[in-house]
Amino acid sequence: METSSFHITLLMVITVIAGITAQVLADYLKVPAIVFLLFFGILVGNDGLGVVQPNLLGSGLEVIVSLSVALILFEGGLSLDLRALGQVSGSIRNLVTFGTLITLMGAGMAAHWLGEFPWQIAFLYASLVVVTGPTVIGPLLKQVSVDRQVSALLEGEGVLIDPVGAILAVLVLNVVLNGNTDPLAIMGQLLLRLSIGAGIGVIGGGILGWFLKAAQFMSEELKNLVVLAALWGLFDIAELLMSESGLMTTVVTGMMVRYVGIPDMRQLLRFKGQLTMLAVSVLFILLAADLSLDSIVALGWGSIFTVLALMWVVRPINIWLCTLNSNLNWRQKLFASWVSPRGIVSASVASLFAILLTQRGINGGDSIKALVFLTIIMTVVIQGLTARWMAKTLGITSSSVTGAVIVGSNPLSRLIGKLFQERDELVVMIDTDPEACEQARQQGLTVYQSSALDPNVLEEAGLESIGTFLAMTSNGEVNVVLAERADTEFKPPRVLALFPREPQTKATVNREKIQQAFIPDLPLKQWNTYLEDREVKLGETVLRQPGLEFQRAHLQALIRSGELIPLLIERDGNLQVLPASESWQVGDQIIYLLHDPKPKLLKRLSGSQQSNLTLEKHPVVEEVPLEASLSR
Repeated sequence: METSSFHITLLMVITVIAGITAQVLADYLKVPAIVFLLFFGILVGNDGLGVVQPNLLGSGLEVIVSLSVALILFEGGLSLDLRALGQVSGSIRNLVTFGTLITLMGAGMAAHWLGEFPWQIAFLYASLVVVTGPTVIGPLLKQVSVDRQVSALLEGEGVLIDPVGAILAVLVLNVVLNGNTDPLAIMGQLLLRLSIGAGIGVIGGGILGWFLKAAQFMSEELKNLVVLAALWGLFDIAELLMSESGLMTTVVTGMMVRYVGIPDMRQLLRFKGQLTMLAVSVLFILLAADLSLDSIVALGWGSIFTVLALMWVVRPINIWLCTLNSNLNWRQKLFASWVSPRGIVSASVASLFAILLTQRGINGGDSIKALVFLTIIMTVVIQGLTARWMAKTLGITSSSVTGAVIVGSNPLSRLIGKLFQERDELVVMIDTDPEACEQARQQGLTVYQSSALDPNVLEEAGLESIGTFLAMTSNGEVNVVLAERADTEFKPPRVLALFPREPQTKATVNREKIQQAFIPDLPLKQWNTYLEDREVKLGETVLRQPGLEFQRAHLQALIRSGELIPLLIERDGNLQVLPASESWQVGDQIIYLLHDPKPKLLKRLSGSQQSNLTLEKHPVVEEVPLEASLSR
């Protein structure tokens, strides 16, 4: 007994270590984590080192799979951007309903004709691969950063189709085991399970969200654990009422909690995201460890052609038919056709089915599992490693989105807004100060007098379709909070803020998502005074070769002396707010503000006004001392 306990403990420890190591490597190399999870799982499993043997867990493996998948789907529902989903809701509805049938029929015929599987086993395989995994789609889209509509379509499909596919797979399994092939009965069972699961999710998620808003006495850490307990409780209630309805419950519960809008949603998302990463790591290692490489090799070339047909024939037909009446262009549809990696739900359900078929004495269980894992490997490796290239080739990356929402109406922010506006880009200012808002209106800028903490205000300002969010109030800590809220709610391509000047506060900023604007420790009040007193010049310079390093050093020296601040950068025709960490390249056009301490009387006599600032080339910037001395 003690030996068995030790072996199980060792198995779980090695599983967690292998899973987290795979996640670290994937994050470092910027590739889908599932690639390394599959590799590490096989390495430590039965066909590798043999240190992880999932069969030691017995029925405990099914418990781990069920609870982990429930957590993964809840996190997917919680993370869904409901505003963005509204733009592609019709296409997602088609993909989850009509699209499921297309994939089921297409994959089934491919598995039968190309893979030479019997019809029943072929359609059982097809039912397992109708789903696209949110645990693969989500990280992949973060790395690729495609435009908002495509991202919402793929994320929404990945989350919502998982429970549908899992229930469908169970119903097809019942057909294989019991021989009931009445299509109306199968469809009725599917709709009944989805309805029961959705109903429990709506009621339970609504009550949970209301409770979290009302329970001000609880700490944030305790609220996160309450959500976890409630999630698993609702999942079990649904499973008690009707088996396989719990997955739909978890998705809808997550969507309801987000819809209710609980306080500190960001912390809940972070906590659930960490748990989901752990669950995915453990599940993939355990499931891959039990995979037989010989069974994959034994499938032959026919199975490879089956997967290729699923990727390059069935998927494009599915996307183009389901988005026929949408406003997506052909580039967006082509990218959605290319990206459909399978993930944890397919792997976990296939592993359980293999066990059930073997127990019932039906051949094909191991072959189905092997074919599903082959599908996962091929879709993740081929599509995952080429998605960024495909998005750039088609020109649908989010970096091409223009416009800016600027929080804080002050002289410097209004100047930046005017520079964007002169390029015919949409600019919206947000501030709570009536006088500051009026000054923005007088300069022809669109302004909202409200708090940027209100997501409804950001939605009305159009942040969901704008490329840049810039928080530059006089309070650095407020800027960070605003930027984090905007990133959590709307995920614009570029999120920048003026950071607090206290070093201890800077360490809490998520530098991957929120960039420091302009330069470190920008004295905003001082430069606003310069602008009000007309002690500035607006300039532009182009970085050139030869002399790039000297030019960089000269500009940095002017920045350190407090004479110059870089504001915007134009690269490849795109105008963007300049992050402090940006690496300047040859051909970049830098738009800057130069301190010009000419006596105020002379400025007034010359009629100089801030509104008349024009882009010029200034000798103090263009004449690089080091370069000139070197040429002599």
